[in-house]
Amino acid sequence: MTNLQGKTIIITGASRGIGRAIALRCAQDKANIVIAAKSATPHPKLPGTIYTVAGEVEALGAKVLPLQVDVRSEEEVEKMVEETVKKFGGIDALINNAGAIFLADTPSTPMKRFDLMQGVNVRAVYLCSQKALPYLKKGKNPHILNLSPPLSLDPKWLKNHLAYSLSKYGMSLCTLGMSAEFEPYGIAVNSLWPRTLIATAAVDWLMGEAGIKQSRKPEIMADAAYEILCKQNRQLTGQTLIDEEVLRQAGMKNFDQYAHVPGETLMPDLYVE
Repeated sequence: MTNLQGKTIIITGASRGIGRAIALRCAQDKANIVIAAKSATPHPKLPGTIYTVAGEVEALGAKVLPLQVDVRSEEEVEKMVEETVKKFGGIDALINNAGAIFLADTPSTPMKRFDLMQGVNVRAVYLCSQKALPYLKKGKNPHILNLSPPLSLDPKWLKNHLAYSLSKYGMSLCTLGMSAEFEPYGIAVNSLWPRTLIATAAVDWLMGEAGIKQSRKPEIMADAAYEILCKQNRQLTGQTLIDEEVLRQAGMKNFDQYAHVPGETLMPDLYVE
């Protein structure tokens, strides 16, 4: 196993939550971190901007590039890649973390919401991976990591929120397809998903304090992502991985440190049996 010192890592949706936690974990190794997100000014209800996270990364002694990016925009993603290469000389890893969620049945899902989820979730994975590909080919131990679930065709995961499931499954299909397509270039492509709810703004918005109490901290996803990025690229690819399983394989046995509220019963995340 290697570390991430000097590696250049783009993280989308990194102004808060899991993206921020991954950025800070990678920064501990003095990786070069690109904080790519829409949040450039403070939101009245949501903490964190690209600049606040950039400050936290710098405080850990790592180099950082905060970029305001709408991952639905081909022009802005191309600029993100160009600015990254201009500052750091290349790209070694892409973390497709940006996400949109709206859990509703078909009659209750406005097409505007449908389009947003397809754009921010599956389309952005395809777009960001496509634009980063020429530089990932030249990267040191290159990885693409998509935050998307294991694939299950059990209708229970589809019937209540089909639009969201389509977008997240699309991300995982990108993982399977790109891992095979990019294998000749030595680029590992994997998905990572949490076993339990994670205490993020999305969970707070959807479920409130009750959901947060039954969640784990984002750091469990960050630690699992770190383990994946440190794997040799041809050692692990084409997998839809679960955070706890990744960390168990790395030798961790006690996960109490990740509980948002110690002793609370944890709620399994969507798509996890």
